[in-house]
Amino acid sequence: MSEAPLRYSREELAEFEQIIQAKVTAARKEVAFIKETLSRKNDTGTDNTASSSKVLEDGADTAEKESLNQLASRQMKFIQQLENALIRIKNGTYGVCIGTGKLIAKERLRAVPHTQHSIEAKMARRD
Repeated sequence: MSEAPLRYSREELAEFEQIIQAKVTAARKEVAFIKETLSRKNDTGTDNTASSSKVLEDGADTAEKESLNQLASRQMKFIQQLENALIRIKNGTYGVCIGTGKLIAKERLRAVPHTQHSIEAKMARRD
């Protein structure tokens, strides 16, 4: 009977690294877009000529800015998690569940490449 491997091969890690790099690039583009949108929101231009609806617009603008800031914050956290996953690839600990010590399923890593928990460990944490 053969034992389950304790680490992914270099080829498998290279595949995960490509997935993660693509997600980092996409997330950084999204953050840049959000920042650009926020900077345009700060540029009021000539939209402030109608005073009757100004209060409503200001409230909507504030809510939208807050929403965009939250989205940018979540994306930055996601980028940090992805970069931490890249570090784990480099030091050879990527794909090993921190709860069980077993390899995380490839399908899970492809779907959630920054995870540190297997489905088994994730479900156990919910109980």
